[in-house]
Amino acid sequence: MPGTPSRRAFTAALLAATALAPMTRTFASAAQAESLDRYGEDDDTPHGLGPELTSRLDKAIEDVRAQAGIPGVVVGLWMPGRGSYVRATGVADVTTGAPMTTDLFTRIGSETKTFTVTALLELVDDGRIRLDDPIAAYVDGVPNGDCITLRQLAEMRSGLFPYTADPDFAQALEGDPSRPFTPQEVLAYGFKHCNTFAPGEEFQYSNSNLILLGLVIEKVSGHSLTDFLDERVLRPAHLRHTLLPRGAEFPMPHPRGYTNQTPTGATVDSTDWNPSWGWAAGAMISNLQDLRRWAEIVATGALLRPHTQRERLKVLPTGFPGTSYGLGIFVTNGWIGHNGSIPGYESVTVYLPSQKATLVIQINTDISFQGQEPSTLLARAVTSIATPDNVYDGAVPAR
Repeated sequence: MPGTPSRRAFTAALLAATALAPMTRTFASAAQAESLDRYGEDDDTPHGLGPELTSRLDKAIEDVRAQAGIPGVVVGLWMPGRGSYVRATGVADVTTGAPMTTDLFTRIGSETKTFTVTALLELVDDGRIRLDDPIAAYVDGVPNGDCITLRQLAEMRSGLFPYTADPDFAQALEGDPSRPFTPQEVLAYGFKHCNTFAPGEEFQYSNSNLILLGLVIEKVSGHSLTDFLDERVLRPAHLRHTLLPRGAEFPMPHPRGYTNQTPTGATVDSTDWNPSWGWAAGAMISNLQDLRRWAEIVATGALLRPHTQRERLKVLPTGFPGTSYGLGIFVTNGWIGHNGSIPGYESVTVYLPSQKATLVIQINTDISFQGQEPSTLLARAVTSIATPDNVYDGAVPAR
């Protein structure tokens, strides 16, 4: 999405987390808490979508993979009453030729925002913060911070300059891709610029917003973001294969990732680059089954009070056709969720309430094709066949 690092920008190490004291988990209702129990086991629909539809999906995915030069693709599509489609194609490693499989961990980039904002909204439900509080009440030194609200940060309407668009930031990353950055350091690159518009006036995708919300969560909760997410979001949702890493760790098995976000534009293996520049905006890791579960949870608000979820889904135009943005979430032609892009990996995790359908895509490259993100091309191809009345065709670019 606009506001992630330029094609020259990549990575470093995450903050070390503090020890976690006991935290109390609250659910919107006993019924919602009970409903999450069904996510405790992997439960693929036992039958497919039928030979004709399966064959069409196979061909469409392979055509996009070949045209866009995507090494490996994982697609999961679940449609209650119709069946499921779960496939991996291509390679996880272009050197060894190891095949892509459906059990791999991948970096999920900007999909991290759905987790961070969920954590923030849980603090709203706890009565510890309000969406219309100014960011200056929690973080010092934010330009125009007295006038920018937590809501405007979450909906990408703060007007804060995206730190990833700063040339010095890109240069620092070019010099040492493993250099660690703290949230305060990355924010400083953006704060030296004037704000781009008055709060609430426009939509501008910016990682600066989510870094600030991560700091709010840490200050109010008294815990590291990693630990708060684990205790208040991941465990209650039974997401046993999802994490915000504390450093460069990357659970096995995972595919190699390939990017051309390099000073020369050459394609390189970016698997072990550390995404510290993304932190609360883009550093998380997950797998197919967890993302499948998360798609419905985040779209339906299973962890939140109904009023809070309604606030989250008050979407506004983005300027991208067919797509509106709420609080750390988008709606594109009926599909609710988010996409993600980080050097070497892209993903899409969305839910279609009208059909209770879930789509998850994971790929091991972020190299665009004809100006479009390859994950968007795949999602469009799949939904054009499976849900022709709801074609995923307008996601906000995840760069």
